[in-house]
Amino acid sequence: MKKLVVLSGAGISAESGISTFRDNGGLWDNYRIEDVATPEAWHKNQELVLDFYNQRRKQASSVKPNPAHYALAELEKHFEVTIITQNVDNLHEMAGSTNVIHLHGELFKSRSTKNPDLVYEMKSWELKKGDLCELGSQLRPHIVWFGEEVPMMETAIDITEQADIFLVIGTSLAVYPAAGLVHYVGSSKPIYIIDPAKPDIGLKKNMTFIQEKATTGMEILTKKLIDEQQV
Repeated sequence: MKKLVVLSGAGISAESGISTFRDNGGLWDNYRIEDVATPEAWHKNQELVLDFYNQRRKQASSVKPNPAHYALAELEKHFEVTIITQNVDNLHEMAGSTNVIHLHGELFKSRSTKNPDLVYEMKSWELKKGDLCELGSQLRPHIVWFGEEVPMMETAIDITEQADIFLVIGTSLAVYPAAGLVHYVGSSKPIYIIDPAKPDIGLKKNMTFIQEKATTGMEILTKKLIDEQQV
């Protein structure tokens, strides 16, 4: 089976109703990134940070995968699919995708502030001050905050270098280091980019743009990829 590697971003989740920090009127409008999504914010006001992620978790609990998520899961019948996602929601997994790498962490997990290797599945949307890990330290959201290292980046690069086909969906390729993955794709391998606005990343001869929202773009691309497999 050919290896299909997918880089997904906020645009695919937005069609399920999850607000991004670039949306007007979304959850992020009420907060400054510096106040809720940095290590400094955590040290300054844990309760505010916990409350913000509780709200995000509560919102994410009420949404469902959309056809683009399901199309990616369906492609596992035809390709060896790995999804590298910038998203912290679990919509890819809910749709049935079995190989998902979360670059920026996972909303429905918490982790120890004493030992980052102690990660826990959350049983509800709420994480409170006083919720402790097994070592007795406060639990924090299992999220890669602005200014923190992206621990899964090396793994993502290795997987990208092995791709037979690379797909970018729902991301404008503006957030680094994730945006740099496209440069690790083999020079002869096809790259498909699904985005209503064509990202300005410099053209490669093997790059195809599908200027549609995620659900429409996946409908077009799924048919094309499966048809090509059958030739």
